[in-house]
Amino acid sequence: LFLQSEEFGPVFLQEPDDAIFSLDSDDKKVIMNCDARGNPVPTYSWLINGTIVDTEGDFRYSLIDGDLIIHNASEAIDYGRYQCRAENSIGSVLSRDALLQFAYLGAFSGRTRGAVSVREGQGVVLMCAPPPHSPEIIYSWVFNELPSFVAEDSRRFISQETGNLYISKVQPSDVGSYVCQVKNTVNNARVLSPPTPLTLKTDGVMGEYEPKIEAHFPQTVLAAKGITVRLECFALGNPVPTITWRKMSGNIPKKARLRKSQAVLEIPNIQLEDSGSYECKAENTRGSTAFRGQLQVYTLPQWISMINDTQLDSGEQLHWESRATGKPRPTYRWLRNGEPLNSQSRVEMVNGELIIHRLQQADSGMYQCIAENKYGAIYSSAELKILASAPMFSTNPVRLIATVGKDVSLECRPRASPKPRISWRKNDRRVQPSHRIMLLRNNNLRIINSSRSDEGSYVCRAENQFGSAELTTMLLVKEPMRVELSPIRVEVTVGESVVLSCKVTHDPSLDVSFLWLLNNQPLNTQQEGGHFEYIQTQSSTADLMIRSILLKHAGKYGCRAQTSADSVLAEAELLVRGPPGPPGVVIVEEITDTTATLSWSHGVDNHSPITTYNVQARSPVSLGWQTVKTDPDPVTGNMESAMAVELNPWVEYEFRVVATNGIGTGDPSTPSRAVRTKEAVPSVAPANVRGGNGRRHELVISWEPISEEFQNGEGFGYIVAFRANGTRGWKEKMVTSADSTTYKYRDETFPPLTPFEVRVGVYNNKGDGPFSEVVTVFSAEGEPREPPTEMQAFAISSSEIKVMWKPPNPGPGRPQGYEVSFWKDVEQEETGKKKRTTGNEMTMLLTGLEGNTQYLISVKGFNSVGQGPASSPIKISTKKNAPSLPPGNLMWIQEGNNVSLSWDPVKARDNESEVIGYKVLLRQEGRGHSQVMRTPNSAVVLTLPEGGTYIIEVRAVSEGGEGAASAQVRVLTSSGKRRLGLTWTALFLSLMVPSFLL
Repeated sequence: LFLQSEEFGPVFLQEPDDAIFSLDSDDKKVIMNCDARGNPVPTYSWLINGTIVDTEGDFRYSLIDGDLIIHNASEAIDYGRYQCRAENSIGSVLSRDALLQFAYLGAFSGRTRGAVSVREGQGVVLMCAPPPHSPEIIYSWVFNELPSFVAEDSRRFISQETGNLYISKVQPSDVGSYVCQVKNTVNNARVLSPPTPLTLKTDGVMGEYEPKIEAHFPQTVLAAKGITVRLECFALGNPVPTITWRKMSGNIPKKARLRKSQAVLEIPNIQLEDSGSYECKAENTRGSTAFRGQLQVYTLPQWISMINDTQLDSGEQLHWESRATGKPRPTYRWLRNGEPLNSQSRVEMVNGELIIHRLQQADSGMYQCIAENKYGAIYSSAELKILASAPMFSTNPVRLIATVGKDVSLECRPRASPKPRISWRKNDRRVQPSHRIMLLRNNNLRIINSSRSDEGSYVCRAENQFGSAELTTMLLVKEPMRVELSPIRVEVTVGESVVLSCKVTHDPSLDVSFLWLLNNQPLNTQQEGGHFEYIQTQSSTADLMIRSILLKHAGKYGCRAQTSADSVLAEAELLVRGPPGPPGVVIVEEITDTTATLSWSHGVDNHSPITTYNVQARSPVSLGWQTVKTDPDPVTGNMESAMAVELNPWVEYEFRVVATNGIGTGDPSTPSRAVRTKEAVPSVAPANVRGGNGRRHELVISWEPISEEFQNGEGFGYIVAFRANGTRGWKEKMVTSADSTTYKYRDETFPPLTPFEVRVGVYNNKGDGPFSEVVTVFSAEGEPREPPTEMQAFAISSSEIKVMWKPPNPGPGRPQGYEVSFWKDVEQEETGKKKRTTGNEMTMLLTGLEGNTQYLISVKGFNSVGQGPASSPIKISTKKNAPSLPPGNLMWIQEGNNVSLSWDPVKARDNESEVIGYKVLLRQEGRGHSQVMRTPNSAVVLTLPEGGTYIIEVRAVSEGGEGAASAQVRVLTSSGKRRLGLTWTALFLSLMVPSFLL
């Protein structure tokens, strides 16, 4: 079963738009669009210039849905204004009209154009005389031949109104052939005029003359609001005239721009305020001339208010009002079902208002209001539906339950048109109005102070000329419900729990439901984090459990019991005791160098009296909020002021107050504004005064700086006082930087390690503060004064030399380490290398040296102050390099796990160290460690007890180190579990070393 939706008249979804069709188009088909919705689905027809288009009889026209297709369109027949009509059984509507134009560009006349001859310096106008065209075209001029176009400047101008070329002052370079080119803005078609020759007369040169305006905008320019307006003005003259513009009343709009050497005034997005009289002035040294014209801006009509679909009963009055703006002011006309609506006895039309008296069924249909001025029209559409129906009730019968003593209303709201007559009866007897029973204007029956005797069957009868209907209401009157909520008032402490019990006495035939409220808002237990739980023990009792109570749970609780007859609310108050709320904002009343007088206001005590207040302070140098001492101490709960004492001078503080009661401590108040205590003389002396280090003849004194918290004022600094032991007078030096930690005093007269008594004091702009305790500080030892002694060096290999020495003679300037310098005999010391010991070591191994090379080596001591003198350099040469040739011709014989290995001896070259023996390396394949043995001979016997593959190689050994490795020998042995041993006929050495060291 499908239900048909409600019928309604046509409503346009798409209306036709203005169109320009190019006659050069390959497709000679024009499509004008139209679409509307409606129920029933609309049908369509079209009008051209108010005449019906014969889409059935004329083969050139066809309809696809609402779209009109024009085949083989031609300007002569099809140019005009088109309107679409959409129609169904409700009515019909007309679309806005759309102008169909045709784009074309004819050819210039083929007649030869005569030559134009002028004197040099004279002005000239070359006429374009464009061919027939539609719509607008763009003009340009060709000089002699394409693509050479005339460039516009202050002397040459092409009018886009007339197409003519204006040359204010002809020059010899202008002589030539000129061709006017026009271009259609729609289809981009271009045509060229016949050439116009320009020549110079030979009878002389034109003298200077005053300007003459040859091209100018019309006397009256009409422009639509929002478009771009271009006003032209160009003059002939010698010298070339200058063009200027002005607006006679007011200033030229700031958005305006001057184009083409000021010959065109362009005003974009024209508005009503841009209207007025504009003047262009042409001027040269011979005179001036001006042209003045009026710019008028018009606006198309625009709706302010429109008509809307309306449903009325027959006999009622229709009043529609439409309002539109526009310049000129729009006029109004009305259509009904696409036809003009005329004034008559029941119909009034005045200034956009439509009034129809005593509506009839025939007045139903589609109405349109048209607001129009000379520049355009707009349409507003609406459907008028005249209702005519017999009375009908949506529900029937109705059961209504009331409570004894309460007022009750019996509804009677039938749907009917026109409005029906209403009558009431009870138990088949007409209801007679009384002081307790009233028939209201909305046809409802109201019973005041209802009782059991009012029970019964009530019938509302509605009747009009189309029929009648009745609504029966069964009224039952029940005893009122009573609700008790206990306890009525309860006090609890934060964290405790409580149960509120709601009991109801009601008519047993009615079901009851419960709704809990907090502060008149429904209580949502899901959003309260498990603090609330509903418990309904029986149909007439409901409990509310509140667990782990918070301060925010305090308030007025309500239990609303509801039946189909009644709704009753009972309330109880819950007071929650808890820690105090935050006190009011803290105000600093008075500030000194060490005190601040504070005041605040009491916060809520949450039903437990405030016992004490705690005053806290925070400064940029403190670790968060700190409790400060107060006067009085303690600050009791009835106070609203106190003095913070023992503050530090010249420190920026914020203050806050925290209240405490018998339940606990609450949240702090909002902090006070930041205030700075007054300045005072410093009271804290520097700590950890000490000294030492430094260069010879220096006394270095250091201390821990005083933090800003204890500087007590601006202009903070240090006073450094010292004297040699045994002397009386103190030397005092001022250190003005508060961040300083060191002072150096130099005196050539005192020897190293001279003891001094030292103390460091403080001061600021308020005065001098205390000194530290006197401590003894020794003057600096200085850098080492003598070089190391008994220096020796030994060549270890071709790349290593070991250096040894002894410390300098005892005395001031003790070394803390040594620096060894070494360089080649053929180099300068500055190009050599340096190496330092890690401590006070007396030996160093120099590595990475070149073999068979003489080096110079010296040693110097150093400490934190500097370096001492270097020892005299000693010369020593590294050993010759190790043999570069590897052992060759390796041969071996394997008998079981025994391997006899031999090789050719290695002979050292002249620049290499003599061979003193050989090194045999043995490792099992897949393992990272090798066994090493040395032999003076060129043969060795190995015993390989464990099965596997072994790799063997041999190196020559010399004083200069190890030589190159031989080719590797791979030997496979049978399995066995004996200990691996190496056997040879000479003295041997067996070592386990990692392979990466070999």
